[in-house]
This record gives sequence, C-alpha cells and structure tokens, in this order.
Amino acid sequence: MSCYDRRDLGLLLLRLSTGGMLAAHGAQKLFGWFGGHGLEGTGQFMESVGYAPGKASATAAGLAEAGGGTLLALGLATPAAGAAAAGAMAGASAVHAPNGFFAQEGGYEHAAILGLAAAGLAVTGPGRLSLDHALGHVFDRGWMVPVALSVTAAATAVVVGARNRRLRLSAEGEQEALFEE
Repeated sequence: MSCYDRRDLGLLLLRLSTGGMLAAHGAQKLFGWFGGHGLEGTGQFMESVGYAPGKASATAAGLAEAGGGTLLALGLATPAAGAAAAGAMAGASAVHAPNGFFAQEGGYEHAAILGLAAAGLAVTGPGRLSLDHALGHVFDRGWMVPVALSVTAAATAVVVGARNRRLRLSAEGEQEALFEE
C-alpha cells in the first residue's frame, strides 16, 4: 500500500464499525433514533434493571456510547473515547450476565465484544487514518491510556457495584438510589 499500511486500514475499519455501532446505540438511548426509546423509555428500562435514577443513568450511558463511539470512529481522543465506551459496555454486560454469554439467549456477548474492541482501540491507538494523527496526537498521549482506563474502571466498578447492591436490597424489599436526584 502507498503511504498507509494494512495496520492503518485495519484500525480504520475497526474504528468505523465499532464506533458506528456504539454511536447508534447511544443515539437510541438519547434521541430515540433507530427504533430506540429515547431518554424517557430508556430511563424506565434502566430503573427496572437496577440503575437509578433511570433518566440520569440513561443519559450517562447514551453519552458514553454516542460520544465515545463517534470519537472512536473519527479517531479523536482515542484513549478517553475507548475507555468511556468500554465502561458503558461493562455496565450493559452486567445487565445481561445472568442470561449467560450468547446474545441469542439475552447474554452479554454483544456488549462484551463492543467493550473489548473499544478498550483495544484505546490501547492500540487509532492509526494514521485518524484525527488524532492529523492533530499530532495531542489527545492521544501514551500516559492517557492507563489514566483513562483506570478512571473508567473505577467509576464502572462503583456504578455496577451500587446497582448490584440496589438489586440485592430490592430483593429484600428495600431500595437505594445509585445517584441523588
């Protein structure tokens, strides 16, 4: 290939597909596009699976998916974009985990692969066919990768842990909000 190698083309294809799917998922949550339920409907769903308050949870998930996905597709701020999307998919995986692995059974397969692809892109970087490369990698420094992934992992652990605690308390007849309204 001329000035771009197979790695750059492969990363572009991976970024466009993963980022595009994530952005579409986020748009379903935020705007009701592509057959989604928007913030109201998604908020009610989030509440029903233990993420509360539901509308705030739907907004956070939608922004992480739509924003992270769009930035991944563009190859801009790749460490933060990949980490945000991976965190959102970890939260989705927690919802689907009781159904097993395979998506056909309602499992976490789809969420896991999107999250792992996003995390992989955060670690690998966007390649030369990206806005990060065009801008001299000002939003894609090596130190940003562990920081973005660590902060996201900690925040995700807190949110999913609070959800699990809420579900346990709900099963015992009590309820606890994840966030203050």
